[in-house]
Order: sequence, then C-alpha cells, then structure tokens
Amino acid sequence: MQEDIIIQISTKIKEKRKAKGITVQELADKAEVSKGLISQIENNRTVPSLLVLINIIRALNLDMNEFFNDINQQTQTARVLIKRKDEYQSFEKENAKGFLYKRVLTRNIKGGPTDFVLLELKQGAKRNQIVKTDAYEYKYVIKGTVEYLINNEKYILESGDSIFFDGRLGHKPANVGADDALLLVVYFFQDAEK
Repeated sequence: MQEDIIIQISTKIKEKRKAKGITVQELADKAEVSKGLISQIENNRTVPSLLVLINIIRALNLDMNEFFNDINQQTQTARVLIKRKDEYQSFEKENAKGFLYKRVLTRNIKGGPTDFVLLELKQGAKRNQIVKTDAYEYKYVIKGTVEYLINNEKYILESGDSIFFDGRLGHKPANVGADDALLLVVYFFQDAEK
C-alpha cells in the first residue's frame, strides 16, 4: 500500500537531510525558514506550502525531478482496504524516549490527508516539551492509562476512552499507568500556509 504523497515528501526530506549530514538548523537557514517549521514538516505535523517545499528541495541541493521521481501517487483508490499488522510501518515522529509510532494507513479524505497511527507509550514514557500539530487529533486508548496535558489542562484516559482536539493547542502525552500503553491515533491534516 502506498503512503500518502504528503507523508512520502516529509519522510524523503528527513531522509535526504540526514543522508547529507545536515542538521535541522542548517537546513532551516539554507531554506530561509524556521527550525521549528522544518521539524514540523519532517515529523508530519504540518504541510509545507509549495514555495517552502521548493526552497527546502533547493537547500538540499536536489534536482526537482530527482526528488519527486520515486514519489508514488496512487492512480486508483480501493473501496475496501485491508492492512495486515506486519505491514504497519515504524517511523520516528520526534526524538522522544519510549514513543514508538507505527503508521497503519494514510489517505486523502476531503479537506486533506488523514494519517492513522498506532502509538505505543512504554511505561513511564513522557514528552518533556509541549508540541503542536497542524491537524485535528483523535486518540483512542486501546490499553493502559495516559495523561494528556492540553492547553494547560490535564485529562486522564483509561483503556476504551478517547479524546479529540485541535492539535494547534499545545499538548503532550505521558504514560501514567503501571504498564505500557497503546493508542490508535488519527491525524486530520488541514492545508497550512507558512
């Protein structure tokens, strides 16, 4: 199954930057954007404008055709889709100890890309910094106990609970249970002008 084009582009930017030994700050300086924006793009937290994307590709000294050459665009959308658990793709969203992401499915649904992810939070896993995502986020706790700090308010979620919020609000999760936690996460991305 092909990943959504936006996710493929974000992943490719991160891979090319790392392969060239360029830091996030160096790429941001060359592309004339903020370090935070590069980080958000690479971690699928925002969708770059066309101008920003072109500046990033140029800052990586890549040919446009070369960059987009192996970006796969699905020509036909399946009406029924089965994705086996061994087909879920592990990925790094940001450097946070104990956070293990697996992409289940990404699809363009009216309004923008939608990303379905399994997030495993190891016992005691917590994020030190507040993050923001240019997406609405839905989280369903499959197992465990998770605390979400959203806009300075704490929410405790147990197995079977769910939460939906605007990811542009500062937020951070923490596993506050005695065992590992597992969540189904759905990101509903909106086009962003940066």
